Amino acid sequence: MKKNISVIEGDGIGPEIMKQTIKVLNSITKKYGHNFYYKNILAGSIAIEKFGTPMPKETIDTCLKSDAVLLSCIGDPKYDNNTIGMRPEDGLLKLRKIMNLYCNIRPIVVYSQINKSPIKKELLDEVDFIIYRELTGGIYFGEKGRSKNKEIAYDYCIYSKKEIQRIGIMAFKASLSRRKKVTLVDKANVLETSKLWREVIQEIALDYPDVSLDFLYIDNAAMQIIMNPKKFDIILTDNMFGDILSDEASVITSSLGLLPSASIGNKQSMFEPIHGSYPQAAGKNIANPLGCILSASMMLEYFKMYKEKNLLEEAVKKSIENKVCTSDIIDIEYSSTTEEVGNYIDTYIKNH
Repeated sequence: MKKNISVIEGDGIGPEIMKQTIKVLNSITKKYGHNFYYKNILAGSIAIEKFGTPMPKETIDTCLKSDAVLLSCIGDPKYDNNTIGMRPEDGLLKLRKIMNLYCNIRPIVVYSQINKSPIKKELLDEVDFIIYRELTGGIYFGEKGRSKNKEIAYDYCIYSKKEIQRIGIMAFKASLSRRKKVTLVDKANVLETSKLWREVIQEIALDYPDVSLDFLYIDNAAMQIIMNPKKFDIILTDNMFGDILSDEASVITSSLGLLPSASIGNKQSMFEPIHGSYPQAAGKNIANPLGCILSASMMLEYFKMYKEKNLLEEAVKKSIENKVCTSDIIDIEYSSTTEEVGNYIDTYIKNH
């Protein structure tokens, strides 16, 4: 099978973790006789410095022509309070909107061999749930601004029935192959958009009588994810709540560096770890590449390459079982480098 993949190495640790990801993908494609053609393109702070924009037109055009986009991470703290009026992350929001990447899928899986979470181990056994986060609507994309005297600010949160329906249907379909349970997280006691979410999701639920549906307010959900994470199977929620909950859920898994994601659109999709660019670790060969590598695994599943996906995930599990891990998930005196983790997974794929 032939696939054209746009590769955005991004900022900070991005180039290092992407190098390991492409390495293991190359072993997968060689073993199974596929041809992946990679096109490296720029986005984020490096694009601002070179082109004056975090998302150049050439990058967007290339992504729109590809079969999938593989992204590492974007961000640079030097743009956090800048005077040029743009941040690296602005480009990512723009790309999501243009590609219509409306459904963000974030698996939360606990590996029993890792014990770096501050949460009691007995609460974490067999935790395995997925967050379905709406990605192109809500408060992040609503009209925003300031009054003339700058003393009043506003951010509009807007959702349509169609936007809620399309991700809701995806979440319910996914639940059929899991534990048949969907939890809608909202703030319907306060927000009108959340009331619409409840109405639409309840309508969808009528078409899935075998799937149980329950509801949690965002504040309660944030507590339950820590107190009883095993109760969840599929969490369905809006853009901002999903962003917050998935970062919180990283505490369960022990590290943000472990968490992959897929952003699904009508024509193309993008795959990226959920963590930031971690500029303090850039160039030190200590960053965890597993979130990026597992994002590539989600891309293989998107391509319907199920055997390939299973082998890649088996290799990742073996690296964890054999403690070939970076220092965020293992004691530093026993830790491996970014490259050593990539090499282990690469070798495992070649030999199995």
